[in-house]
Amino acid sequence: MPTIAEYGTVLSVADGIARVDGLPNCMNDELLQFDNKNYGIAMNLQEDYVGVMLLCESSEIKAGDICYRTKETMSVPCGSELLGRVVDPLGRPLDGEPLNFDDMEHFPIESPAPRIIDRDKVNRPLYTGITAIDAMVPIGRGQRELIVGDRQTGKTTIAIDTIIHQKDQNVKCIYVAIGQKLSTVKSIIELLKREGAMVYTTVVVAGASDAAGQQYIAPYAGCAMAEYFMRQGDDVLIVYDDLTRHAQAYRAISLLLRRPPGREAFPGDIFYIHSRLLERAAQMNEKLGGGSLTAIPIVETQAGDISAYVPTNVISITDGQIYLETSLFFAGQRPAINVGLSVSRVGGDAQTRAMRKTAGPLRVTLAQFREKQSFAQFGSDVDEETQQQLERGQRLNQILRQDPQESRDSTASLILLTLSNLQAFKEIPVEDMRDFCRSLLKYFYQSQPGLWLEISQVDVLTDEIKQRLTDGVATFKLTWKRSEQSGTTR
Repeated sequence: MPTIAEYGTVLSVADGIARVDGLPNCMNDELLQFDNKNYGIAMNLQEDYVGVMLLCESSEIKAGDICYRTKETMSVPCGSELLGRVVDPLGRPLDGEPLNFDDMEHFPIESPAPRIIDRDKVNRPLYTGITAIDAMVPIGRGQRELIVGDRQTGKTTIAIDTIIHQKDQNVKCIYVAIGQKLSTVKSIIELLKREGAMVYTTVVVAGASDAAGQQYIAPYAGCAMAEYFMRQGDDVLIVYDDLTRHAQAYRAISLLLRRPPGREAFPGDIFYIHSRLLERAAQMNEKLGGGSLTAIPIVETQAGDISAYVPTNVISITDGQIYLETSLFFAGQRPAINVGLSVSRVGGDAQTRAMRKTAGPLRVTLAQFREKQSFAQFGSDVDEETQQQLERGQRLNQILRQDPQESRDSTASLILLTLSNLQAFKEIPVEDMRDFCRSLLKYFYQSQPGLWLEISQVDVLTDEIKQRLTDGVATFKLTWKRSEQSGTTR
């Protein structure tokens, strides 16, 4: 029996957009299929034609081609088979290995955000391994935390380090690369493999050379893959790198579809494309499995202007932002987090009581340090108390400095910050602080494993634990000084 299909004819193709005649019953966002098995999505329903966003190169479609309705929206394959794989936004493998779609479930890339009644409170921490974030800008499972800053300030590094730190944390990860150079994406994949993180990670790639349509659907496809795991009761972390390029791809598509432009030539629904994506991040309640989807979108600014259109939009949608400052980055403070402009609206709910109490004074200490530092750099004489505040701030900055892939678990961060609050590092020269801290943590972990384990399990650091920490530092300082005097490496 012949199959009855509704089809139209391609009138013209240009820059990733096709105009199709016919298809009177076509629906908005419907998936359309062309003769050569390529796909597009109906974006504009005009009286005399349908505007179609192509999910392939324009050169693969020509005028006169037949375009069929599928009567369904776009969906992507989902499942544990995708872990460790590199795929495009349609779920097709890019790593040269086969993938059997027939045995996999498919989920639509567009789905409504979980209802309020289906959600639970965000109160479980998702540790990044970065002390400055885990202490002052904590991220909870189910939260949306924006990373914003100029180009080349370490935004992707923070996101990738967070993925690497999820090893043995029972968190599955999705990394969505939007409009990135393929050489950059390749280096990220190699890093994830080298650190053993690809085992629990899926990389979705819509490169700079791919069609604007693929760049537009990439974050939605990645979110659908992540939602599959969340519905199974798993904790998932998804990184969108970055939403600035996503907005630019959508702007290009909208202008080619002749939609009216608004501020900075973006279409009127630019806010909605990001809000409906990020609202899908949630901590589900126990009745629905208790899974979570944590979103870390990245937005690039120009000359530090966070009041631009896309940054302000995404800041208003998310539950906080980590702002990276260029001046701090080039001053050697990495990660270059501006504590004053960074915030987590979940805050202490996503921290243990011990970390919350320990991290409380940090913002004040750093703010006082920055204020005093601005006066001291003019060369004016400072009193002894001010000098002590400056040195304490410099030491604290050294504690918060971490190299890429220099991950610290929450216990290590808690030990260093507690000792900093107890002013146990007063005699240590500022330039030696980083080496001292690395060696100190190694000493505690190897020589006092019982104390380390106790700190990782208690809810509050008692005076007795603090005293044992202080005594441990005093003992270690003797060894440190002897090695320093003898000229041995630390």
